[in-house]
Amino acid sequence: MGVGGYLLLPWRFLVVLSLRLLFLLPTGVPVRSGDATFPKAMDNVTVRQGESATLRCTVDARVTRVAWLNRSTILYAGNDKWSIDPRVVIVANTKTQYSIMIQDVDVYDEGPYTCSVQTDNHPKTSRVHLIVQVPPQIMNISSDITVNEGSSVTLLCLAIGRPEPTVTWRHLSVKEGQGFVSEDEYLEISGITRDQSGEYECSALNDVAAPDVRKVKITVNYPPYISNAKNTGVSLGQKGILRCEASAVPLAEFQWFKEETRLATGLDGVRIENKGRMSTLTFFNVSEKDYGNYTCVATNKLGITNASITLYGPGAVIDGVSSASRALACLWLLGTLFVHFFIKF
Repeated sequence: MGVGGYLLLPWRFLVVLSLRLLFLLPTGVPVRSGDATFPKAMDNVTVRQGESATLRCTVDARVTRVAWLNRSTILYAGNDKWSIDPRVVIVANTKTQYSIMIQDVDVYDEGPYTCSVQTDNHPKTSRVHLIVQVPPQIMNISSDITVNEGSSVTLLCLAIGRPEPTVTWRHLSVKEGQGFVSEDEYLEISGITRDQSGEYECSALNDVAAPDVRKVKITVNYPPYISNAKNTGVSLGQKGILRCEASAVPLAEFQWFKEETRLATGLDGVRIENKGRMSTLTFFNVSEKDYGNYTCVATNKLGITNASITLYGPGAVIDGVSSASRALACLWLLGTLFVHFFIKF
């Protein structure tokens, strides 16, 4: 801008410019925050991100000129706005108070603000520090994961906020004593067990707002084991059901054998039903040939197991000798199934 451009500037701009150069920013003027004399600003102003912050400065009749500054930048000089930020507005310019408001505060607004006044004697300043708090927010968290039992697992949960949030991990388990896990961004589990599967909750808290909470699901694969298989007694001509329950992840596939013969639904008047962890072998009209030993076999991609179950009639005696014979038959069958399992997988 040339000399002619400055001559065309409004007289009020020239006056304010003179204030800035000669009065508002004199070299070596000390900050008088805490001084019992005016001007007196608030020591600190703390607001949450997105709220409005009001900066107040107490003055008296001796004051002839006033201004608010952010570091070395003038925001307001009297009623004249210097800041181009539309969020900065004046809220009071009276004989006792000079205040401005910053709307929709963000973290870059944090810092020192100075109330500067001119009296008949000399300039004086008072400083207030604006503190911006930010609610916690989880920015990055691990995805759901599936691992085999015995593996090592590391979960990550990164959060931001002002003040810096505390991050905690918790295992959402109904079993007593398995709730709290760790107070860290990283959760490390060495040699994970099936009991450690389930949902893990990451919580970020800094007391500014409600904690930010996210969840991660860990699925732990493990080989099947049969948890329920009982011998059953049934009279001739009655309906008989043998039950075999196996825990496994992924769910086990079931097979039924009588001695070395694999059974199938619809053959020899039996029905096999597999639902979740349970498999049932149903006899609709028990005959003499149905009595005997049956083997339930449960398999998944991690392993194989079996259990021997006996269907017997009233008064039948299951002695140690016959039990031993059944055990030998099971061992032979298990060896055959192991060969079949490894060929399949």
